[in-house]
Amino acid sequence: MIPRYAPKDVAALFGDVARFDAMLEVELLAAEALAELGVVPTADADACRSRRPIIDEAFVEAVNDREAITNHDTAAFVDIVQDRIGAPEGSWIHYGLTSSDVVDTALCWQLTKAADVLIADAEAFVAVLVRRAHELIDVPVLGRTHGMHAEPTTYGAKMSLFALAANRDLDRLKRARSIIAVGKLSGAVGTYSNIDPFVEDFVCERLGLQPVPATQVIARDRHAELLWACTAVAATIEHLATEIRHMARSELGEVEEAFAPGQKGSSAMPHKRNPILSERLCGMARVMRGYLSAGIEDVALWHERDISHSSVERIVLPDALMLTAYMLRKATGLVDGLVINAERAKYNLEVGSLGLVYSQSVLLRMIDEGLTRDAAYRIVQRAARQAVEERRAFREILIADPEMTLDEASLDEAFSLDRVLKHRSRYLDALSEVGG
Repeated sequence: MIPRYAPKDVAALFGDVARFDAMLEVELLAAEALAELGVVPTADADACRSRRPIIDEAFVEAVNDREAITNHDTAAFVDIVQDRIGAPEGSWIHYGLTSSDVVDTALCWQLTKAADVLIADAEAFVAVLVRRAHELIDVPVLGRTHGMHAEPTTYGAKMSLFALAANRDLDRLKRARSIIAVGKLSGAVGTYSNIDPFVEDFVCERLGLQPVPATQVIARDRHAELLWACTAVAATIEHLATEIRHMARSELGEVEEAFAPGQKGSSAMPHKRNPILSERLCGMARVMRGYLSAGIEDVALWHERDISHSSVERIVLPDALMLTAYMLRKATGLVDGLVINAERAKYNLEVGSLGLVYSQSVLLRMIDEGLTRDAAYRIVQRAARQAVEERRAFREILIADPEMTLDEASLDEAFSLDRVLKHRSRYLDALSEVGG
């Protein structure tokens, strides 16, 4: 991931230093487990731990130099670790293990740590959506379907629905975290032929992982599920950002992204305040879907393993988790600072819509007065078309229509915003399930 979109705390979990440090911890724990079994002398296991190499950039460089000879990165890593610990104790490092025992378990440990960060970020995102839903539940705005004026809703209703979606994403992240928090140390094809299952249990317990049956590698549907959870987060953020982009258009003007002092919206046109963050987030959601596609392709491996997944994962897993954290944090700030232009929304609703948003209400009241649905529909549809063509108030045209059956009181009821939105509290009721 390019630094521009890589949160430092998440990036630190996936750099070479962190990767080798996680692998080394797996190796040392395996040696200690073997000591518990009496396979490795306890003093030797203790020596391995006490001489634990410092994993820094110099160590990474040494492994890279060694890999130029071995053409095998894990073998190069083991060689350097054994050399740093020293003989004969270092010889017990990697005893009875295959590369994937170490690499897969270490990777799942890293992914679990990153998932914990994402869960915290997702909780913050849900919280800000819930807060804004409560703040804005009574602020009306035009609802739209197919991009056309529909019936009134509220900003708070919109935020509530996004909060519920984000909370479902949070649940997905938590499930994906449990699915990926696993490890395996069962040897070349997963049969424990040269390693006792106790070692797997010992190592996983200390890393907070669940030991699972496997071939040489941990099943990649687990990794794909984590990528799906991240992509679902991105899709919800994209949905939110798309809504903001539409509502921010000049002809609507119902919301604005926060605009900081000194910020420039356009290099050429000083008047511009473009929804650049929303657009950026929409673009990032496209990238996330690409990561998911690659992750699903990694599920089907040959027999007990091949390494067609390895090169893919080195790119998509760190990048996806970093990008998800970035998107969650930016989306949280976007919602927190979103400017609500309530007066513009009121104008669009009361004047810009010509009152057509109440057409269904008029239709239903005419049916109540005894007209057939088809007859009432034709009258209301004709009046609505006339309002659009003449840019006149819908109610004014209805009153002048000789076939109109509603009196002023009935029209008042049909055109009542309070009546249309009287059940808006149900949105907040739903949020009580997410701690709202």
